[in-house]
Amino acid sequence: MAVSASYVGRRYPRTEPYEVGREKIWEFARAIGEPHPVYRDAAAAAESGHPEVIAPPTFAIVLSMHAEEQVTLDPEFGFDFSRVIHRDQRFEYSRPVRAGDRLTVAVEVAAVASVDGNDVVTLRAEIRDARQEHVCTTTSTLVSRAVVV
Repeated sequence: MAVSASYVGRRYPRTEPYEVGREKIWEFARAIGEPHPVYRDAAAAAESGHPEVIAPPTFAIVLSMHAEEQVTLDPEFGFDFSRVIHRDQRFEYSRPVRAGDRLTVAVEVAAVASVDGNDVVTLRAEIRDARQEHVCTTTSTLVSRAVVV
């Protein structure tokens, strides 16, 4: 089943708030091999002008991927997530994610295409803080590989 192009422009409801913990930031930084002290030491973050420990730039993927499941797992959309490869990922920040943030994510289907039988979907996820101020927008392009017979 091919993905439905009628979904382009469709917006999904905001996720429940995700509270960003220092431990989660530290674990993520450690997992990606990022040793910078602003990701684990409040004093180092303060010296760099941040009110709290900040997250590495790619940390936003933790939130956006969870929110994107509203689209990718929607059976009506017709996207076979079991055959997915990640084609592209972009991050546009207004400010860094910080420990203590309570963030929500709203996802929109930005584009749908078929290339050589592969379904290509671009999703845009807008991340906002508890004051509804923009923190980051992620753009993910996913490819569901065609079934080869």
